[in-house]
Amino acid sequence: MGHLGAPIFEELAADECRLLLGSQALGRVGVSVSGLPAVLPVNYAVAGDRIVFRTAPGTKLDAATAGAVVAFEVDDYDVDRHEGWSVMVRGMSREITDPDDLAAARALRLASWALGKSADRYVAIDTAVMTGRRVRRPSPVR
Repeated sequence: MGHLGAPIFEELAADECRLLLGSQALGRVGVSVSGLPAVLPVNYAVAGDRIVFRTAPGTKLDAATAGAVVAFEVDDYDVDRHEGWSVMVRGMSREITDPDDLAAARALRLASWALGKSADRYVAIDTAVMTGRRVRRPSPVR
């Protein structure tokens, strides 16, 4: 069996980033908690130009709605093919409180990562700043 060649990195266009972002259901939101970074898993949906997730009152909601910019990341990796991709969004997050907007978020039927029915609050992240890349390796050299 041969060795793998050097990895090939490809920057992804915005349209491909949006497509890949919509292809997954579990992502990670990066927030600041007491001045320290925290990365938390969330089930999410893409609704227009926003990422929406459910949470419960507490650390994640407080950090994600403190008026700061957050990071959101989603990826996929194929171990057998030695390739994968990653999409990162950086944007303002806010709790959804407008009644019409809240009804639309609830219609997404999002499951909570681990909080069940106590996750009754919805957060939206603006996707204006989105980057992505794909990593692949050439076939093994024999």
